[in-house]
Parts: sequence; structure tokens; C-alpha cells
Amino acid sequence: MVEDDEIGLRKAALRALHSLDLTNLEHDCDEAAIQTLARRAITAHGNVAAVCVWPRFVGEAHRLLAHQGVRIATVVNFPAGDDDPGEIADLTETAVEAGAGEIDMVIPYKAFLEGREERVITLVKRVRRAAGRGVLVKAILETGVLEREEAVRRAAELALEGGADFLKTSTGKTPVSATLRAARTMLEAIRDSEAQAGLKPSGGVSKSTDAANYLDLADEVMGESWATPETFRIGASGLLDALVATLDGVDEETQAESG
Repeated sequence: MVEDDEIGLRKAALRALHSLDLTNLEHDCDEAAIQTLARRAITAHGNVAAVCVWPRFVGEAHRLLAHQGVRIATVVNFPAGDDDPGEIADLTETAVEAGAGEIDMVIPYKAFLEGREERVITLVKRVRRAAGRGVLVKAILETGVLEREEAVRRAAELALEGGADFLKTSTGKTPVSATLRAARTMLEAIRDSEAQAGLKPSGGVSKSTDAANYLDLADEVMGESWATPETFRIGASGLLDALVATLDGVDEETQAESG
């Protein structure tokens, strides 16, 4: 039984690695850090799905990874969710021109909590237009701030109505980030809307077992064939090392001790 569990975790780790948005959104990030990130994105077990970087580093990340099968993601309206809509659209267009194939945008969640729901739809639509065809738009709901299941569900519905390609839980910049409860609510919103949209848990996902739990949830709600890199991502900075260690046969207790 233990051996079966280990095999199952390794399978989940490989799925998670190929669905990983390897992220560096630290304030002290520099060009050297982007070069390190790009090297880490290519592993002996395969490539991650994307790297997610600040807009100013999109060009460098694209130069390093454009021919490696790794997509470039960046963030707008991040992390507070209350930037000027025109500036958000301009930044989106500039990032796409520099090589971004994915835009992770924070919805105006403060306005949403004040009852101004139309702000969510309007901004997602505006970013969707600015991004253009072939570019994924991931709407960050900031579920740890929304808190209530009803609020998460409604924000998800509005983002989908605006044309989001993915729903993403969190920026990772608030005390509460991704939770399985919020992810379930978002998956159910995707399923019930019949939208062709994906899910991205992000923030606080640091262990292989964490990643496996989100994959198990996606399998349960959406069906076992649903979660692929086209429909499922995990946003994380530290998860990659844990996944590689699992694939190399190092258990999580040993990982924790060595860390």
C-alpha cells in the first residue's frame, strides 16, 4: 500500500510539474534572478508550463525560453487590484508585444466587495481585448480576501462572463492564499457555466502532497481527463524543488529536513 501511495504521488508530481507556472514576483527580482528562473524551468523530468514574472522582465524571459516550449506569463493590476483601467490595458498590450502569452490580472475585488459587480466584467473584458487572440487571460479573484463561499462563487461567475480563460485563486501577497475550499467553488463555477476555462491555485502550494490534493480535487469535480496544462496550472515559486525531489524518490519528510 505504501508503495502504491508513493507511485501515485510521483504521478501527481509529474502532472503538477508540467502544469506549473514557476513564479518570481519578488520585489527584489532582477535580471540575474530571471536567468536563474529560466534555467530552473527546464528539468530532467520535463519543462514547466510557464514562468510568471513582472512585466518589465517579460522580454528577457521570452528571449531565454521562447524556443524551449515554456510560455511567458506576467501580471497586471497586481497585487492590489485597483490600478487605472487604461494603464492596465496599456501594460497588457506592452507585455504581449514583448512576448507574454499569458496575462494574470487581479480583478477589482475591493469594488466587487462594495457591490460594484460590473467593474469585474468590464475590466476582464478590457484586458481580454488588450491581450488579443491566442493570449490566455487568468483572472485572480483574491479568494482569501473574499472569504465567503458565496462571494468566491459570484466573483468567479463574473470573471467568466467577462471572458477569462482561467480563474486563479490568489496573488500570494495576502495572509490567506489558495485553499481547497475556494478551489472547489471555482471549479464548480467553471463546470456549471460550461465555460471553456481553467483553474490556477496559487499561493501557499509548496509540497508535492499539496499539488496532488488540488489535482485530486480537479479530477473529482471535472473528471479525470480534464486537468492538463491547457486547463490546470499551479502558481508557485518553491513547489518545483519539492516536485523534482518527489520524482527523484526523496520523501517529503527528508525534503523538510534537508530544507
